[in-house]
Amino acid sequence: MIVAPEMPAGWQHRETSVNGIRLHYVEAGSGPLVVLLHGFPEFWYSWRHQIPALAAAGFRVLAPDLRGYNLSDKPPGVSAYRVEVLLEDVAGLIHRVGEEKASIAGHDWGGVLVWFFAMRHPEMVDRLIILNAPHPAAYRRELWSWTQLRKSWYVFLFQVPGLAELLIGAGDYDLVGRMLRRQPVHREAFSPEDVRHYKHALARPGALTAALNYYRAMGNPMHRSERETVPITAPTLLLWGERDSFLSIRLTEGLNAWVPNLRVVRFPDVSHWIQNDAPERVNRSMIDFLRGAPLQ
Repeated sequence: MIVAPEMPAGWQHRETSVNGIRLHYVEAGSGPLVVLLHGFPEFWYSWRHQIPALAAAGFRVLAPDLRGYNLSDKPPGVSAYRVEVLLEDVAGLIHRVGEEKASIAGHDWGGVLVWFFAMRHPEMVDRLIILNAPHPAAYRRELWSWTQLRKSWYVFLFQVPGLAELLIGAGDYDLVGRMLRRQPVHREAFSPEDVRHYKHALARPGALTAALNYYRAMGNPMHRSERETVPITAPTLLLWGERDSFLSIRLTEGLNAWVPNLRVVRFPDVSHWIQNDAPERVNRSMIDFLRGAPLQ
């Protein structure tokens, strides 16, 4: 039997009702609010290195399981995972914990949500941190380039109901294990126990299809016209592992028109799983930025 990850002292499992669903999250620390949004195929545990560092630095940290993942509700149907719906989960969580705004960080799909959240709810944002997640304008620009297309092949596979679930779930989610253990540059990024936790979360009833529904519902938001992609004025830090197997480094370029208050920090020796592959460097960058270090 696989047990849930152990919780250090001072961390709390919590649940709240937002946007018509039950959302699970982990909370630690006190001070200005920082919300951490995970990606695919992760859950709150992907921030296990950042939660204690941010809490110790004087921040109140919330790391939710996004809808469909781990202990949060898993409503049926692709439409339940449209970006507009997911953004209201985040807004509802901030309000439910008694705050009007927050700094928000996101990795992978969580980072995509951060970009859109800043466009939809600019009044709720202090500072933004995105880790290896494409801005929609850059994604539109690069998607059909050969460099990005050969990295994004899996997105098209994920559109096929049943087949994607079969391939990912085969052999006790071996594909997930290979993705987490073989792609990071630093092999200690994911221990065998870590991988078991990820597999266990994704194997919960309905979780894999829900996670894939993020991709199945994303078409229109990620391909919005430029006039619907409004500039983001909040101070923004983009952290990028250059050895990303899924996203081209070109996605970090040409963003000034859309994010004028942006700093990009690239890590040449780090993979897509940046906060696990280089946790100390990522933590230092996040804390300095959240404390108000000027953009350079």
